[in-house]
Amino acid sequence: MIALSLAEIAAVVGGQTHDIPDPSVHVTGPVVRDSREAVPGSLFVAFVGERVDGHDFAAQVVAAGSVAVLASRPVGVPAIVVEDVQSALGALARHVVRRLGATLVALTGSAGKTSTKDLIAQVLRRKAPTVFTPGSLNNEIGLPLTALSATEETRFLVLEMGARGIGHIRYLAELTPPKVGLVLNVGTAHIGEFGGREQIAQAKGELVEALPAAEDGGAAILNADDPLVRAMASRTQAKVILFGESAEADVRAENVRLTDSGQPQFRLHTPSGASDVTMRLYGEHHVSNALAAAAVAHELGMSAEEIATALSEAGSLSRWRMEVTERPDGVTIVNDAYNANPESMRAALRALAAMGQGRRTWAVLGKMAELGDEALAEHDAVGRLAVRLNVSKLVAVGGVEASWLQLGAYNEGSWGEESVHVSDAQAAVDLLRSELRPGDVVLVKASRSVGLESVAQALVESGAEGEVAAR
Repeated sequence: MIALSLAEIAAVVGGQTHDIPDPSVHVTGPVVRDSREAVPGSLFVAFVGERVDGHDFAAQVVAAGSVAVLASRPVGVPAIVVEDVQSALGALARHVVRRLGATLVALTGSAGKTSTKDLIAQVLRRKAPTVFTPGSLNNEIGLPLTALSATEETRFLVLEMGARGIGHIRYLAELTPPKVGLVLNVGTAHIGEFGGREQIAQAKGELVEALPAAEDGGAAILNADDPLVRAMASRTQAKVILFGESAEADVRAENVRLTDSGQPQFRLHTPSGASDVTMRLYGEHHVSNALAAAAVAHELGMSAEEIATALSEAGSLSRWRMEVTERPDGVTIVNDAYNANPESMRAALRALAAMGQGRRTWAVLGKMAELGDEALAEHDAVGRLAVRLNVSKLVAVGGVEASWLQLGAYNEGSWGEESVHVSDAQAAVDLLRSELRPGDVVLVKASRSVGLESVAQALVESGAEGEVAAR
């Protein structure tokens, strides 16, 4: 964080200092909420969670070097005490962002946020120092913590914004007002909470409503291929830039194809020129993500050649998102188990089909959460798609939602042993260990709550054990 005195922080957050002998002492390190991350000069934020109360670690973090604790009660060590820690954290982030000279880029969407955010960061940091959301810490706590990690040298601040209801993105944009806003898509993720795609569009569009006008430098980057996103142009005074495969897009892709290993290639067109891209990531769905990143980079002054080079060299920065591991025995494990919704599930299955040409393919799939009344239909549709893509074997893992996956596959014509329903992750691991053959490709994907990353990890470890045994 940029250096601030404890007195200044107290004034910004409306707090009272307790047990602070010298309020002029500055916070020179990071703002952290995990006591294990406390370092000299840091500020520790004490949240009360369901299982752990951060206040209980106050003495420990100060001993580790934290200058003070942002707390909701006195803790016997230097502290700034406020009524609401979360609101205080947001106020501090707002203050720091206003003092920064950085350009703030915010993005949202139903699918692909984290992968696109990682691409934007990798492109922009070739131009200037860039800070971006780690993983998918995109809520009212993770977003201000990311903003507070910026320093005086930061020129681009890239923030992912998530929403579970109307007003969430509006609140996040008030904490960290963006200059450039990107909306990727409107899908069915969290549709059970929102009530419908129109409500999701209403929530996502709060981002473009928060942008400054075009004459003040505001820019809205919108997906030309998604009608609900494209319609958001009427909700902003910012300059509108369209991306997509549509001929009307300002930033678009032509000649899209996949390599034999399933990596996208395309010709990138921007208003400043064109250049070829061959991505290191897997799956055609990354083309749209790359175009979104390219549109942001073009708006911020990068040439088509610079953008294409950066996109071709970019990798995956976040775990369990199309994370590909080649085992010594030739089995390929695709760990995409961080989360799942209908859109990302379909994209992952298509990527599996592209990667598995001429090889046996396995789709180890589990529940997609928060789909409400659409849950049965969406799980059934995914099971059917696995059959249409000629996936060799579907392994549906878990309870009733997994049975719907298998039912969809069965009704689409998956007979005999082409699809199977197992009770849990360990049963899936046991099945795969006994039946995998060299050259097979295995996709593992489900909502985060299912925890299927354990299946992918066990299969990777099995390959390492097999290599040792062979030697």
